[in-house]
Amino acid sequence: MEDIIHPKELTDDPEWNESYYLAFYDKSQQIGGVSRLGFKPNKKESMTFFFLFLPDGSAGGYFQEKKLKEFTHSLNVSGMSHKWNPDGTWNYTFKGNMIIVKDPNDLPTVRKNPSLISSVKKAEMELKFTPINEVYEYSEYMTKESLELGKKAGDKHWEQVANISGKLIVGEEEYTFNNIIGQRDHTYGVRDWTGVGNWLYYVIWFNEQLTLNPAAIVSEDGRLSTGGFIFKDGKNIPLKTITILEQNFDKDGMPINSKLELEDYNGEIYILKANTGPIIPVPFEDKEGNESVLVQSFGEFELNDIKGGFGTFETLRKD
Repeated sequence: MEDIIHPKELTDDPEWNESYYLAFYDKSQQIGGVSRLGFKPNKKESMTFFFLFLPDGSAGGYFQEKKLKEFTHSLNVSGMSHKWNPDGTWNYTFKGNMIIVKDPNDLPTVRKNPSLISSVKKAEMELKFTPINEVYEYSEYMTKESLELGKKAGDKHWEQVANISGKLIVGEEEYTFNNIIGQRDHTYGVRDWTGVGNWLYYVIWFNEQLTLNPAAIVSEDGRLSTGGFIFKDGKNIPLKTITILEQNFDKDGMPINSKLELEDYNGEIYILKANTGPIIPVPFEDKEGNESVLVQSFGEFELNDIKGGFGTFETLRKD
């Protein structure tokens, strides 16, 4: 397992942050969640969000910002905790009130329009994260050009796939998870949500022997910064190139589907087709008024002729 915090890598940039992300989905119960913790030591800020995509098509949301007194190995913000263990496993716990909206699209606008809130429910989560692959770090296999273009999305980026077990309670509903597949990521550096260009980031699970994680940043002049890996038959295989063959968006700029060509470091070529599900669009705006929208979603994926993939379909687009 990688080092949990990197205070020696801290620069004087106020936006330098170290973040921790979890995604999980249970196909049998049609429920999935994403959680992020972010820490900005120079600004003494910490934050967390927790989004749930619920079986009836609704969504739950939780967001908190808190003053950061000290950046330590204790990864807690308000009701959310990402706890690492020396044996490489993790425990994820949550306790708090979640806002529920019928349409996931509406979640980011409830502060301006509280009438969109259908209910507020108490939620609790206790998950055990047991890795099935070695930690993969992006930069080791990225080209110099990809590293340079990708600087605004962080300096280091670790990924790890796992079996997840535990329970989640939302209001009166309780969900028990037994060895569903999930994934965590961990990054540090400066992440510029409005100045990085557009990006795509997919975390895809077919089964315990086949998962993949392609990611690409598209600069304003069309150049690509790419990274990621395919985990196949017990091994992490770095992705060498990613070619975006097709991306389709609706009239509001929200993603619908995509088609990528992937080449791994063994020379094998894959065609990846993706269709997004319900989406939660998260808006960002910097001090100069530049805007972008980060879309969180779970989608369906097909790799060559292999169907049945599922996982996160994340895109960032500048307005």
